[in-house]
Amino acid sequence: MSPLPSTPTGVADCLSVPLLAGASGGPISHAIIRVARLHHMLAGQLLRRSGLYTGQELVMMHLWENGPQRQVDLIRLLDSDAATMTRSVKRLERAGFVRRRPCPTDRRAVLVEPTQASQALREQVEALWPQLDQLCLEGFTDAERTETRKLLERLEANLVRAAASNITAEHGKPGRGIDRRPDHH
Repeated sequence: MSPLPSTPTGVADCLSVPLLAGASGGPISHAIIRVARLHHMLAGQLLRRSGLYTGQELVMMHLWENGPQRQVDLIRLLDSDAATMTRSVKRLERAGFVRRRPCPTDRRAVLVEPTQASQALREQVEALWPQLDQLCLEGFTDAERTETRKLLERLEANLVRAAASNITAEHGKPGRGIDRRPDHH
């Protein structure tokens, strides 16, 4: 794997992961993992400037666009688990970006809503996406950018279909996401 252009000597070598022999039968899957890892790392670095951790921007985006949400619905929408979402919402609440209150129609549920203070954060989060795209697609032509998006959409559709098929096969009915629970046979 050649060093990345325009990076300090040695830094690119630390960040890039060579194709492992055990993954040579699935070079595309291995490339997706490598790219996702780097994208996640870079997104995290950009988000830290606004005081967020990776994943919290998605919670906030759902709240800004859809208004108050039951915490259980955020878990489902973001394919999260209860413990992770609870930690995330508590951190956002401590930072003053969300407030939790009892759901008026379901005593067992908690509503999470964005605060007025979070609106300044919204501009920063929305500016993050074009920054990430620019960093990812530097040197790509417009046609290559369009083709990359189309190929990623096809990959996503294939993976959604495969995940739904696996869930149906395992549980006998369509699922609502990938089941992350360990098998208990």
